[in-house]
Amino acid sequence: QVQLVESGGGLVQPGGSLRLSCAASGSRFSLATMGWYRQAPGKQRELVATLNSRGSTNYADSVKGRFTISRDNANNTMYLQMNSLKPEDTAVYYCNAKVPFPLRDYWGQGTQVTVSS
Repeated sequence: QVQLVESGGGLVQPGGSLRLSCAASGSRFSLATMGWYRQAPGKQRELVATLNSRGSTNYADSVKGRFTISRDNANNTMYLQMNSLKPEDTAVYYCNAKVPFPLRDYWGQGTQVTVSS
């Protein structure tokens, strides 16, 4: 069983920065593909970025060059550094873990990010 707890959301002005954190409990964190997803009001949940156990990353085109995903396996924590934020980045951001052997999918409760002047 894995539990994920996000933190770091809030209100920020356009052009500003935020860093989201996802703290994971349970074993095998280092084996998991971790990811950030977001859901804006009235829209479907979408991929923001993923980071697998080998360090390979994948980003949505809309955040490339602005967001950086990283992880600290020693502390079972994942991060999303968000720079040059835009109003269209406003959403609830969710942490996801895909833990193998057997493959299971876990989600955090979400953290609100609002970009507004």
